[in-house]
Amino acid sequence: MENLIKTEFKVPTREQVSSTNQEIFDGLNKALGMVPNLYATLAYSDHGLKRYLDFQNSKTSLSNKEKEAVNLIVSQVNGCIYCQSAHLVLGKMNGFDDAQLLDIRKGKSENAKLNALVKLAAELTKNRGNASTGNVEDFFNQGYTKENLVDLILQISDKTAMNYLHNLTKVPVDFPIAPAL
Repeated sequence: MENLIKTEFKVPTREQVSSTNQEIFDGLNKALGMVPNLYATLAYSDHGLKRYLDFQNSKTSLSNKEKEAVNLIVSQVNGCIYCQSAHLVLGKMNGFDDAQLLDIRKGKSENAKLNALVKLAAELTKNRGNASTGNVEDFFNQGYTKENLVDLILQISDKTAMNYLHNLTKVPVDFPIAPAL
């Protein structure tokens, strides 16, 4: 789909954002060695970056590995090349190998529990929160709880927000580009 926005979104620099966002940029630089372009884009809002990071970093019943699986499949379904690229890197940092990451992008996993999570996350994303009884039952049969279901939906919303931001703004991807499937 063609990007019809007349206003180009350039990644704001530290000097172009509020003092609150400058402090967050400094913290990100210290922690990550960079400010990812999509995070910097959130800094167009005086409150957006902090609000998002607080949400993203809040406690959840999902493990980091499970969160990365959800982030990757949601980004795949939503067609966000920025987030696919970022979460391939983060997925490796959380213990996935290339073959496992490719499977997740294709909506599956050889691990039965992770497979149930990925299938449900993909379906919820595609169908705007609706899912088949079979995928929901499989999720619970694999040992997930109602708490996990709530946290899955919150994780999907976290990633969908960033997918939408990049799909609209098209800021440059500052991670190795995810290969096409």
